[in-house]
Amino acid sequence: MALCGVSSTPSLRSLEILQSARNSSIGLKRNRSLCHPTNSSYRAKPVRLRCSSSNVEMEEDVGNGSSSVSVEDESAHVMQFKWNDFKILDRVSIGHGGRADELVFEALVQVPDSPLFNQGVVLRKLNTTHAQRRGRRAIEVLKKLVRRRLMYHSYSMQVHGYISNSLRSDDPYSFTLVHGCHGSFSIRHWLQQSDWLPTLEATLALDEESFRRVGDDTTGGPAVSRQLRLIRILMRDLLIGVNYLHSHGLAHTELRLENVHISPVDRHIKVGILGNAADFYGDGPSSSNAYSTMDRRQMMIAFDMRCVGFMMAKMVLQELMDPLIFSKLKSFLAKRNDPSSLREFFVTTLNTNSESGNTGVQILDRNWGAGWHLLSSLIATRPSKRISCLDALKHPFLCGPRWRVAPSMDIIRWGLGSTAVRISEEYIYRMPQRQRLTHFIELMEMLNPCPKPNCWLELLPGRWRLLYSTGKHIGLTLRQPSTRALIGNVYLTINRASEDSNNTLLSFTSDIGFTAITSKDWPQDKTGARGKLQTLSQFRLVAGKRLYLKEEKKNISKFSMGEPNAEEGLVEKLGTKKWKKVVPFKEFPSSLPVVKLVSGEIEVTMNMADRIESPGNVIGEVRKQIPQEMFDLSKLVCGTYIDSRLLVLRCVNGLALLFTRSSFGP
Repeated sequence: MALCGVSSTPSLRSLEILQSARNSSIGLKRNRSLCHPTNSSYRAKPVRLRCSSSNVEMEEDVGNGSSSVSVEDESAHVMQFKWNDFKILDRVSIGHGGRADELVFEALVQVPDSPLFNQGVVLRKLNTTHAQRRGRRAIEVLKKLVRRRLMYHSYSMQVHGYISNSLRSDDPYSFTLVHGCHGSFSIRHWLQQSDWLPTLEATLALDEESFRRVGDDTTGGPAVSRQLRLIRILMRDLLIGVNYLHSHGLAHTELRLENVHISPVDRHIKVGILGNAADFYGDGPSSSNAYSTMDRRQMMIAFDMRCVGFMMAKMVLQELMDPLIFSKLKSFLAKRNDPSSLREFFVTTLNTNSESGNTGVQILDRNWGAGWHLLSSLIATRPSKRISCLDALKHPFLCGPRWRVAPSMDIIRWGLGSTAVRISEEYIYRMPQRQRLTHFIELMEMLNPCPKPNCWLELLPGRWRLLYSTGKHIGLTLRQPSTRALIGNVYLTINRASEDSNNTLLSFTSDIGFTAITSKDWPQDKTGARGKLQTLSQFRLVAGKRLYLKEEKKNISKFSMGEPNAEEGLVEKLGTKKWKKVVPFKEFPSSLPVVKLVSGEIEVTMNMADRIESPGNVIGEVRKQIPQEMFDLSKLVCGTYIDSRLLVLRCVNGLALLFTRSSFGP
């Protein structure tokens, strides 16, 4: 028997009324066909019969012979059971855990005439009004999705029917949902297993054919490669299932690891029973101000994609399974920090000595940091900037090496910046590495997405950490200074002087953390007095150009890179077939647009936690080890590249400073 209402369960009398109304409509249609032949131009006006009772309500279009809800069609997919139709088992699988307002049973169907005879099912008894609303909503969603039964069975827990007690029962308002039992854990329970990777690989029976479906042609390998292949399989299956819902006008709204199961039978991800699925246009088009820039559909899709992003983050970075660390991520995003700086946040937040080590960071760093790009696109701060399911399925991170994906210019910029960051983190800079960094910085400047000052005014404010300087690097090991100083993090904090959009005045603050080493055995013991050197200045942004002058058949930049033949090597690199497809220039340009920095007065202060004997010597040692432009901000003359994650500033002597955006500290 079909469930025809959402507000309450149907009664036998209601269904009899509906059946009689349907028979009457069929007879009426036959009489009209006798009076009006098919070749007649006369068309009968559709008659709308409405039958209602206290429990069910339905409308039927008699003139067109079609009904909005067909009892016969529903009865094939939604069945009404009784409690004595099942044999209740004495166990419940871990993955089928319910909420506080639910009781979960596992049972076997004992009806010989049923197609589910002797099959295992899950009985989910819903005890509150809100829980019962979820159960009826799951059956209502089934009506919309059942047209594509193969997709529904593959990516959703199959709802078989319900158990609704009669009025003679002691609990007349109880409602029990009957859905499929897939005999497996949720993704959360899988990830909590100590040997989850080999066990899940064996459960899904992954073979070469499975890997070919994600564009990979290899099996085995190190744990990082195996986990990356498995994440590609799970993420692609999850995105296909979510896109299936979105294409039918539904948003899941509850995508979490505990609500998503993996079936070992068909090796598909099940996105739950869809009890809280919401219609895109359930209440009709909204005219409120909240949806003036984005309609209800886009907002709901963006919410689902954000949930998918959190699921991906937990699958890759399993440290986020700890509620405390995950709360730090939520706090990071709540402060309106840009998700593109997630790598900077995770590297400083995650414990590298944990059980999984830095495996997740390695996975996201592969393929020029494509994983970080996808993750930041899924949980972007602005809903309009979040990636869709179809675009995510074509993202390079989810496509193996066999699939050649044409990357967008945004992904190319991201890859150049990610590689530069990875090289700068190696700390030991040999000449080939320095030359590579020089090339990458030059390429980033040519692909600068923000050449106008107005765009810089939006992206510049924030806290930037110095990664690399193309000038000389002076450390402690090659010298014997009278006073030794160990340099910590160097930050450049930029704030707008006024909220006025026409005001281009910015405040630059350079914070240099250091430790004045007092121990004689400094190679082993680097303890000492901590201090901070701070420089403050104001800048005004002006549009400008960076000129390249040709002399003696060599491209010599007006702002040289500080490396021998840097421009000549860049010209040779751009001449290769690989980079011709990327750089939008047929030949080396004579000039590039930049943003000039016009500085004002400079103020320098130093704070020490403890008293030291010769503070002047300490300042001199700090100035030797850091780029001079971080001490004297007036030597910063122009900005050549900026995006939401990286910043490149050029100095008066042509050197380049590479910064990465850092989250605001306490």
